[in-house]
Amino acid sequence: MLISLSLFAAAAASMSWHLRVFAFFKNGGLFMIPLLLCSVIAVTVTIMRAIALRRHLVLPVELEKEIERLQPHDTPESVVRLSRMARNDISTLGRIARVGLDNLHLPKEENMNAVQTVARHEVVQLERGLHVLEIIIGIAPLVGLLGAVSGLIAVFGAFGDSQNSQDPQKIASGISEALSTTVVGLAIAIPSLIAHGLLMKKVEQMAADMELLMSGLIAKCYNQKSRRGAPIASAYQYDPEAGQ
Repeated sequence: MLISLSLFAAAAASMSWHLRVFAFFKNGGLFMIPLLLCSVIAVTVTIMRAIALRRHLVLPVELEKEIERLQPHDTPESVVRLSRMARNDISTLGRIARVGLDNLHLPKEENMNAVQTVARHEVVQLERGLHVLEIIIGIAPLVGLLGAVSGLIAVFGAFGDSQNSQDPQKIASGISEALSTTVVGLAIAIPSLIAHGLLMKKVEQMAADMELLMSGLIAKCYNQKSRRGAPIASAYQYDPEAGQ
């Protein structure tokens, strides 16, 4: 009997909480609809970009170690091995490394320019979707403020009714309901701002790591070229997989 009563009390409390939440959003009026839409979009973008920006998808550990392992005094076969690995890698680092290794026949400065061009494009791809969070950070508080102003206009407009003007509780309740949209707008913007900052910092960190890896790779390859006195392209011209 006591268990049944406790379960009934818990169910009633849960139902009461859900009703209060529903009433809170209902009292916010039509402006709650775009705010809820902003919250859904912000959560979706944050989850999707957090999944896409996992480090092993952008900078695979195997390829990163292979680039760091390459030394200027290594044999040309090491460049061939790295070139094969880069061609078979679909990550951001793999695509950038592939450009650098495919253009080793060019002068070093031209190769670096080609790598930097591709790297800028890849960084833009990594930042894809984060501008949506920026927009939500800006518009969510404004929509909330617009809802609050609209509600306050309705509240103070009711002062013309003598019955409402004599009831301070109704006026206070109306102001409270009008400010609910502001609370929701800020509650959406603040987590979105935090998520945007963390994701942007992650992109910047990985971009800096890729720049460091690629500058080291290009320097090692051209040092190897100067030591051997022959174009590095000859190191993988005879690679049977090079033309695939």
